[in-house]
Amino acid sequence: MSRHHPLAELLDEAGKTILGKEMEIRQALTCLLAGGHLLIEDLPGMGKTTLAHTLAQLLGLQFSRIQFTSDLLPADITGISLFDRDKSEFRFLPGPIFAQLVLADEINRATPKTQSALLEAMAEGQVTTEGQTRDLPSPFFVIATQNPAHQIGTFPLPESQLDRFMMRIELGYPNRMAERALLAGGGQHEQAKRLEAMIQGTDLLTFQTEIRQVHTAGPLIDYVQLLLEASRHSPIFQHGLSPRAGLALLAAARAWAWLEGRDMVIPDDIQTILPAVASHRLRTNQGSHHARPEDIASLIHSVAIP
Repeated sequence: MSRHHPLAELLDEAGKTILGKEMEIRQALTCLLAGGHLLIEDLPGMGKTTLAHTLAQLLGLQFSRIQFTSDLLPADITGISLFDRDKSEFRFLPGPIFAQLVLADEINRATPKTQSALLEAMAEGQVTTEGQTRDLPSPFFVIATQNPAHQIGTFPLPESQLDRFMMRIELGYPNRMAERALLAGGGQHEQAKRLEAMIQGTDLLTFQTEIRQVHTAGPLIDYVQLLLEASRHSPIFQHGLSPRAGLALLAAARAWAWLEGRDMVIPDDIQTILPAVASHRLRTNQGSHHARPEDIASLIHSVAIP
């Protein structure tokens, strides 16, 4: 990325807080720039919450965190109406979903009914409570964290809800140098809270408009369609990628190209972003696991670039 790129310094600053995870930071930012919601799946203590808080601070977004538990109710997310005796009317108290960037922490620890309340907000950009529909802020993003499904006390998200997330990433263990710096510094979460906004919400909306205008040539759209078709006929997967997945792939590729300082998408952008867009949407025939990196690599290798 050029030093003159409007978000070059922002990425550098995020990298000082989330150590050794430059690729994952860029993937997360790509997702938000493309207007999508992000799912981060990893073990506890890997920095998922810190990443969400860091992006919210640097992007100048109103931040809210919802800790999902088995006894969390939909109203705990959307809000409730209370009777105001002085005015003799009901007054709506908005829930934590009414923020520009919402961290849904450990989403798979809540019941399916509560998960659905969040997913409805993600899909519609609004919430309906007691028969009244209320719009959510703009921009509006959800970064959800999820513990591995084998952990006790989890309610796995069904495919229809996983599909609402544009991208899914894993942070993984830090490399040795990053972990040494992390241990010496005593953790980065408090540092994230002290970060200053480097852009404003209006800037983000302007960037998103520019990204939608990044050129995608006809042959590139053909390439995406070939990848979708190959996933549907592959013996590796139980079912293939949907048209919505194709739209998500193109949107994410435009944002990735824009971050790279280009005004057009190239095949390399598609290949780079495909694992994060496709892995949670594809299940393998071997044990019904979500697609692994080698499965996505096999899909890419099976399709020739037009």
